[in-house]
Amino acid sequence: MRLEHRAGAVKGESDALLADRVMPRNDATIPIGAGVRIGHVHLKVADLERALAFYCGVLGFELTQRYGHAAAFISAGGYHHHIGLNTWESSGGSPPPAGTTGLYHLAILYPTRTELADALRRLQAAGVPLDGASDHGVSEALYLRDPDQNGIELYWDRPAEQWPRSGGGRLAMYTRSLDLNDLLSEPPADA
Repeated sequence: MRLEHRAGAVKGESDALLADRVMPRNDATIPIGAGVRIGHVHLKVADLERALAFYCGVLGFELTQRYGHAAAFISAGGYHHHIGLNTWESSGGSPPPAGTTGLYHLAILYPTRTELADALRRLQAAGVPLDGASDHGVSEALYLRDPDQNGIELYWDRPAEQWPRSGGGRLAMYTRSLDLNDLLSEPPADA
């Protein structure tokens, strides 16, 4: 069965019903508070210097370690690395063609709406185009591509008590257009 990550992928069926139909119930889920989380993503890039200029120079990550001319680790907030970049198998390469499997996007979580607005200002100043901007009810997100055409989502989460819920209390995420002018009305974090 083919499923798409888009609202309305199956006509006449809500996302919640679709999830119930295709996802078996799992009573062995990771317990809340277990401390399990995604630690980092490691990307193959064609040009390490170009990738560092984007991730550090535009998005604001810090270079924490470099491995010669072929690899580097970058982070936010002093962690050893959130993103690894390497050219071990991809130096001078091109992005995979459409219609192939692989990474859809990596998502970078900002702690506040103000910091997401600051990220948007940096993207605009660098001339980085957006692929999209969405309000998902639980979060607000910007979608773009890095120089190697890897998908990136920059987002912030609303407080959990503000997340949309169905009448039965289930999470009821949606996808609506995000008003970028409203986001940019947030004062800069350093103001």
